[in-house]
Amino acid sequence: MSYQVISILALVAAFVLATMLPINLGAISLVAAFVIGTLALGKGPDDVADAIFAGFPGSLFVILVGVTFLFAIARANGTVDWLVHMAMKGVGGRVALIPWVMFLVTGVLTAFGAVVPAAVAIIAPVGMGFAVRHRINPVLMGLSIINGASAGGFSPLSIFGVITNGVVAQNNLPGSPLTLFLGSLVFNVLLNTVVFLIFGGRELLGRVVDTTGETTDETAAASAPAGREPGTSGVASGGPGAARATTTGATGAGFTDGEHPPVTTLDRNRSLTLVALLGVAVGALAFQLDVGLLAITAAVLLSLLAPHTYKGAVAQVAWPTVLLICGIVTYVNLMQDIGTVDFLGNQVAAIGVPLLAALVVCYIGAAVSAFASTTGILGALIPLAVPFLLAGFVGPIGLITALAISSSVVDSSPFSTSGALVTANAPDDRRDYVYRRLMRWGFSMVAVAPPVTWLLLVVPGWL
Repeated sequence: MSYQVISILALVAAFVLATMLPINLGAISLVAAFVIGTLALGKGPDDVADAIFAGFPGSLFVILVGVTFLFAIARANGTVDWLVHMAMKGVGGRVALIPWVMFLVTGVLTAFGAVVPAAVAIIAPVGMGFAVRHRINPVLMGLSIINGASAGGFSPLSIFGVITNGVVAQNNLPGSPLTLFLGSLVFNVLLNTVVFLIFGGRELLGRVVDTTGETTDETAAASAPAGREPGTSGVASGGPGAARATTTGATGAGFTDGEHPPVTTLDRNRSLTLVALLGVAVGALAFQLDVGLLAITAAVLLSLLAPHTYKGAVAQVAWPTVLLICGIVTYVNLMQDIGTVDFLGNQVAAIGVPLLAALVVCYIGAAVSAFASTTGILGALIPLAVPFLLAGFVGPIGLITALAISSSVVDSSPFSTSGALVTANAPDDRRDYVYRRLMRWGFSMVAVAPPVTWLLLVVPGWL
C-alpha cells in the first residue's frame, strides 16, 4: 500500500476518532503528520520536523488569533453592539434582511478585489454580533457571509477570478471570465436561498426591531436563542474543536456573563475601536496588507490605550479552534508534499471516459479545497484536466466553471479559512454547534456540488 493511500486512510481515521471521542481533531492531525511524515519522507528527524512545520499555516494562525483578539475587544466595549444597532436602523429593523445584507456586502468586497479570507474576517464578527443580539441562527449568518464571498469571488477583478483566468490562458484553453463570474454568482445566490430556508430564515420574516434593538414580535422574543437544538440547555457539548471559554461572547458583555442593555451611543473606547476596525478594513482591502497582522496590531494598540480594561481579551481567542484548524491544515499540506494530490490526479488521467474524468476532477477539487487553499487547488487541477480538455471531448468553459464552483462553495467547511473564521467568531456557547453544522454542510457541499455543477455545465456540452 502506497504512502499516499495510507495518508488518506489516516485522515479518515482521525475524523472517526475525533467524532467518537472528546479529543481535538487538530491534535490528532498533528500526531498523524508526525507519524506519516517520518515514514514517508525518508529523512532524518530534524528534516522531518522542518518539513512538517513548513506546512503549518502561519498566516491562517495569525488571522484567527488577530481577528478574534481584536473583536473580543470590540465586543467587550460595546462597539459591535453599536454597529448592530446602526445597521438595524438602516434596514428598517427587518431582521430577515440582515443575512442577505451580509451576503451582499461580502460579495461586493470580493467582487472588487478583496481577498476572500480578508472580507470574511472583517464581516463575520459583525454578522455574528447580529446573530447574538437578534436571535438569528449563527449558522445562517455565517453561511450567508461565506456564500456572499464565493458569489463575488470569481469576478474578473477578484483574486480567484484573476488566478483562474490566468491559468486558463497559460494553458491555451478557451475561457469566458463573464461565464465564470455569473455561474458562481447565480449558484451562490440559489445556494444561500436554500441556506435561508433550512436554517431558520422563514421564522425571521415576521420579526421587526425598533431603534432600541428590542424585538417587537413577542413570540420571537420568547423563543430560545438561535442555534440551540430542542431539548438542550444551550451549553456546548464536547467534541472536536469544542470551545470552553469563560464568557458568553455576547456583544457588549465585557468578559463576564450576564445580560447587558443595547448600546446606542459611542464613547471614547468605542470610537477608537471603530477607527481601528476601519484601519484594518482599508489596509486589507485597499492595500492588500495581511489582515491577521493588521488585526493583531490594532488589538495591541487598543490594549496599550486601555491595558486594564482589555486585560482579559487574549483569553477570548478561540484557542481550541486555532489548534483544530491549524492541525488539520498542517496534515493536509503534508499530504500534498508526499504527492497525495498528484497521485489522485494521475488516477484521473488514467480514466478513459472524459465525462467521468471531469466529474472526478470536480470531486477532487471539492474534497481537497475543503481542507486547503482554494486558490492552490484551482492552479493545480486545471492543468491536470488540460489533456482531455484539448481533445475536445469536454467543454473547457463548462468544466472550469464547474470546477471553480465545486472548489469554492466548500469554503464553508470549518477547516477552510472562511469556515474557520466563522467558527472562531461564533458565541462561546454556540461554537461547537456552529462547528458541527458547518462541518456537515461543508461535507454535503463536497458530495453535492460536483455532480450538480457537472450535470448543469459539463454534460450538456454547451460551454
